[in-house]
Amino acid sequence: MRVSLCLSSPNRFLQSCHRPNSPNPSMASGSSSLMWFRKGLRIHDNPALQHAAKESNCVYPVFVIDPYFMEPDPNAFSPGSSRAGLNRIRFLLESLVDLDSSLRQLGSRLLVLKGDPGEVIIRCLKEWEVKRLCFEYDTDPYYQALDIKVKNYASAAGIEVFSPVSHTLFDSAEIIQKNGGRPPLSYQSFLKLAGQPSWASSPLLTTLSWLPPVGDVGTCEISNVPTVKELGYEEIGQDESTPFKGGESEALKRLRESIRDKEWVANFEKPKGDPSAFLKPATTVLSPYLKFGCLSSRYFYQCLTDVYKNMKWHTSPPVSLVGQLLWRDFFYTVGFGTPNFDRMKGNRICKQIPWNDDDELLAAWREARTGYPWIDAIMVQLRKWGWMHHLARHCVACFLTRGDLFVHWEKGRDVFERLLIDSDWAINNGNWLWLSCSSFFYQYNRIYSPISFGKKYDPNGNYIRHFLPILKDMPKEYIYEPWTAPPSIQAKAKCIIGKDYPKPVVCHDSAIKECKRKLAEAYALNKRLDGSVTEEDLKKLRRKLEEDENPESNTSRTRQKLIG
Repeated sequence: MRVSLCLSSPNRFLQSCHRPNSPNPSMASGSSSLMWFRKGLRIHDNPALQHAAKESNCVYPVFVIDPYFMEPDPNAFSPGSSRAGLNRIRFLLESLVDLDSSLRQLGSRLLVLKGDPGEVIIRCLKEWEVKRLCFEYDTDPYYQALDIKVKNYASAAGIEVFSPVSHTLFDSAEIIQKNGGRPPLSYQSFLKLAGQPSWASSPLLTTLSWLPPVGDVGTCEISNVPTVKELGYEEIGQDESTPFKGGESEALKRLRESIRDKEWVANFEKPKGDPSAFLKPATTVLSPYLKFGCLSSRYFYQCLTDVYKNMKWHTSPPVSLVGQLLWRDFFYTVGFGTPNFDRMKGNRICKQIPWNDDDELLAAWREARTGYPWIDAIMVQLRKWGWMHHLARHCVACFLTRGDLFVHWEKGRDVFERLLIDSDWAINNGNWLWLSCSSFFYQYNRIYSPISFGKKYDPNGNYIRHFLPILKDMPKEYIYEPWTAPPSIQAKAKCIIGKDYPKPVVCHDSAIKECKRKLAEAYALNKRLDGSVTEEDLKKLRRKLEEDENPESNTSRTRQKLIG
């Protein structure tokens, strides 16, 4: 695999990005290395892999099939494991097949093992008498705990550990240290602290011409990359699977296509873009490749800055494409430095809000049965493709939480975490905190309308007709509000509302009033108690809200009326 970019000295590059826990490289000279792939499923700009290859007689490239993420769960609401939907599992397997192919071209191969990753890696270190362990640093809590276990063993066994920061543009720990031990809570303060990436002044090493061979694997059970079926899953039809294929090769191809149009790159401005565009999405769709590290965010950053240098004008952060990479680092940093970032309780930066515990409304939202075609079409795209435009994500997240249903953001987060092929712990949690007005953004009066917002981009409703074919013959005058169509129109469109397609689960006009009222009360409580809101405080507020609820705008009564 070749990527056209000037190469720097590997030694110079590695010195700029290794973490302080890296000992003298000569310690493992002439010995074997284990390269532990988790994310970072690529050859280009992979300092851990480069370091593993340096002065080693043999390199063991390892990926562990983790039952925590990969074992089938028959009780889950969609095909997949308890943590990930089948689309993301397939995307990962495709990425591993591509990585194995690239490694074979370099004279190596990917060694696939199965089990608890910590136990498997420690067993391999022992069996293969490895003297150097290399893996990309990861800020996710799951990997933080796992890495402590493996590092402790390696340290006691005298094994060198090299764990560079290369999944993000910046080292989150360094940003937090610069800020006095706490993460910056605004994008602008993050930018001031971060400055320019320290590695950005030198070209990244993007090619390898050779890798040392794989050593003797002993009694360890090695397999090829398994298929979906070999993992215990049933194959799903093409119509039910994502159109985006995993792997570094596909990532670099998509990157080349994205930056070929230099005017588009220079003028890119988020949040602009058409969320209803599905035949040709209005964004790069590089997020799943960044999530799995099939594409280096640092290489993406350098490609973008190279384009900017040759343009008379270009957009700037926070709305530019580089700005989106910086948003990614911002959420990584806040997530890394905030205890309980993935929940409301015990999260110091999260507003304490008495969300509804309504499994019926949650299921209607999750299963595309809200009766609002714009919302339901987005949720169908999520289930089938594992991806949707960022503005589409904003719409359904707002609808579930502060806009209409007032269901806890953690419930929606769990659905996104499962179904998105680009599901990323820090970014997913950060966006749900933002969109529910629980943190970062507090203008809860600004609502995405489930009717007018989509209509602005797609007045004919082509997006709805594609993902909700039951409505394909509904006239455009009624496509966003089919319950308002006269019975004769519904009959002609072969879609009777309440029979072929559901009635709205809530009345939007009254639901938003109730949501705003509840949020105003919750904000007042958080302010009065300076954020120290207890579970008992929330219970009292919930009782007060129920007592004060206006019968005319009671969302539960409205729901019963509309469903009945």
